[in-house]
Amino acid sequence: MQITALAGGIGGARFLRGLRDALDADPALAQADLTVIANTGDDITLFGLRVSPDVDTLLYTLGGGNNEAQGWGRDQDSYTIMGELSAYGVGPQWFGLGDKDLGTHIARSLWLGEGATPTQITARLAQRWGLPDQHIRLLPMSDSPVETHVVVTREHGPEAIHFQQWWVGERAQTPAERFIGVGLDRATAAPGVLEAIREADLVILPPSNPVVSIGIILGVPGVRDALRGTAAPVVGVSPIIGGKPVRGHADTCLTVVGADASAKGVAGLYADFLDGWLVDPDDGAFALGSTRVVPYDAPLLMSDRPAAARLARAALDLGLDLRE
Repeated sequence: MQITALAGGIGGARFLRGLRDALDADPALAQADLTVIANTGDDITLFGLRVSPDVDTLLYTLGGGNNEAQGWGRDQDSYTIMGELSAYGVGPQWFGLGDKDLGTHIARSLWLGEGATPTQITARLAQRWGLPDQHIRLLPMSDSPVETHVVVTREHGPEAIHFQQWWVGERAQTPAERFIGVGLDRATAAPGVLEAIREADLVILPPSNPVVSIGIILGVPGVRDALRGTAAPVVGVSPIIGGKPVRGHADTCLTVVGADASAKGVAGLYADFLDGWLVDPDDGAFALGSTRVVPYDAPLLMSDRPAAARLARAALDLGLDLRE
């Protein structure tokens, strides 16, 4: 069985780890292959190094080396280098990079300088984290450079800043006018991305941010068309529970793009290709064209790894049912 998922960072990574656990627990599905298409719109250059936050969160979480408490970064990391940079007055200090984590960014930047593509580099990093041994293939959405920027409202007028500055540095508190996928219109899907969608037996959208994670992947030319055209059921898990995001500022992002911050509002962003939608029981069932909306039988929360596996199994079962 071939499963393809589109994912952002923490929520997507935890869900996909749960999905792999669920697959491995089922003898009939343990050999299923999972292809993960990662958002690279969050990518940013810091301290002269190319950082790919969503790719790295997926690597560390699926590879067993993430900081579980905060959801991103490496486990048992130290921040000696950031301290030295601060002593030199080098910023930004709002984006903390641990010493272990910096090893990934140095390797990525070195290989980029040698001419390797992001797809090739991600494969090397995935090998180090043992993803192929788990039947997981991790792909960046594009080898073309794409960065999500935010037009914010300042006293002097509108200003475009990198998404990470708005999200991390300003905690999404600065009023935003719109998001811009810089380079998105010129990007092409990375090798294997469109094929992974077209040839899948099931496509899953984890509870990642629908605007700046899943939404940016959907903006890569050809991706949305591939989702519309695939014979596989496309099943998603709502990142919104009772009008509130599970984590982060997804509700703020939805407001910026004029979408309702609800399970139905998010599903509407995917309505042209979505076949199944798993929602929190408090959000109830609702009509959305031909999409089958199914309330989960428990709060839609990944409170721990077993809970994430149970949620992923429910999404998997919905997809398998839609295939029949």
